Amino acid sequence: MSIQNPPPAGYADWLTALKSRIQAARLSASLAVNKELLLLYWQIGRDILERQQTQGWGAKVIDRLALDLRHAFPDMKGFSARNLKYMRAFAEAYPEEQFVQQVVAQIPWGHNVRILDYVKDPIQRAWYIRQTVEYGWSRNILVHQIETRLYERQGKAMTNFARTLPPPQSDLAQQLLKDPYQFDFLTSADAAHEKNLERGLLAHIRQFLLELGVGFAFVGSQYHLDVGDQDFYLDLLFYHLKLRCYVVIDLKASDFKPEYAGKMNFYLSAVDDLLRHPSDAPSIGLILCRNNNGVIVEYALRDMHKPIGVSAYELTATLPKELADSLPSIEQLEAELASQPPDQE
Repeated sequence: MSIQNPPPAGYADWLTALKSRIQAARLSASLAVNKELLLLYWQIGRDILERQQTQGWGAKVIDRLALDLRHAFPDMKGFSARNLKYMRAFAEAYPEEQFVQQVVAQIPWGHNVRILDYVKDPIQRAWYIRQTVEYGWSRNILVHQIETRLYERQGKAMTNFARTLPPPQSDLAQQLLKDPYQFDFLTSADAAHEKNLERGLLAHIRQFLLELGVGFAFVGSQYHLDVGDQDFYLDLLFYHLKLRCYVVIDLKASDFKPEYAGKMNFYLSAVDDLLRHPSDAPSIGLILCRNNNGVIVEYALRDMHKPIGVSAYELTATLPKELADSLPSIEQLEAELASQPPDQE
C-alpha cells in the first residue's frame, strides 16, 4: 500500500520512540523466555542428579528420558541425551537456584554450555558469566576470551596507577590492562621490528581492539606531536570511553628497558598539554614489549609522576611443557621418514 500524504507533525519523533519501546519489549521478552528455559533446564538437571544420587539410577536413564521427552514433545528442541547430560552438569555446577535465576540465566544456554566445557573453577565461571552480561559477548567471543585466559591476565600489568591516579580511576585503569597481551593473529615476522609490529596490529585492528577490551576508540597511528619545534610520533593513540582519557601505546620489539618509561613520561606530558580536554582524566601510557622484568619495571616506574603500565605480549599460545616434550623433533621425524619403505603401487 502506497501512502502519498506527508506524516503529521511530530509523527517521526513518535515513531522513533515507538520503535525503541517495541525493541525494548522484544528484548525483555527474549530475556524472560531465556530465564524460564534455563530454570527449567536447571530443574531437570537437578532432578536427574538427585535421583542418581539417592535412588541409584544409572547413566542409561538419561537415554531413556531423552526418548520419552522427545516423544511427548516432538516440536520442542533441547531434549537430546547430550543436552540432558549438560543439564545435569549445569545443576551440579550451580547448586543454588537463586544464583541461577539472578546471574546464570542472564546469558543464553549455548554460552552456558561453553563455560561448562572450558571453565572448571566456580569463581572463574561466575566471572566469565558477569563479563558476558556486562559486555554482551557473543558465543565466539566468549570462547576466545576463555581460550586466551582472560581471567588470569586481566588487571595483571605492572603499573604505578595507585600512586599517580585517584582511587576510583586507578582501580578501573588497573583492571583495564592485561599481562600478557595475546597477539596470536601475528607472526614472528610481524613483530621483528616495531614498525612491522605496528603494521601487523593495524592490519588486524578488529582482533587488536578485541584484545585491548571494550571502550577503546582508535585515534591514530604515528600520531604527530609538535613539541619545541620538533616532530614526535606516537606509535598508537586511543581514547578510552569509560576512563574518559587518552591512552598512548608504545610498541617495542625488545625486552623492557628503563629508558622506555622516561620516553613514555615525555609523551604523556605532551598529550596532556596538547590534546587533553579540561574535562578529561589524566592520559595513561602502556608500554608493550616482548618481556617485562618485574624488578626493572618497578624501579623504572617508582618515581614517575605520570600513570604508566608495562605489559608483555605473546604472538602465539605456547604448548604445555608436557605436550611439547612429547612431540618428536625435526631430526626424529626425518629419521622416521628415511626408515619407511617406498609406497607400493
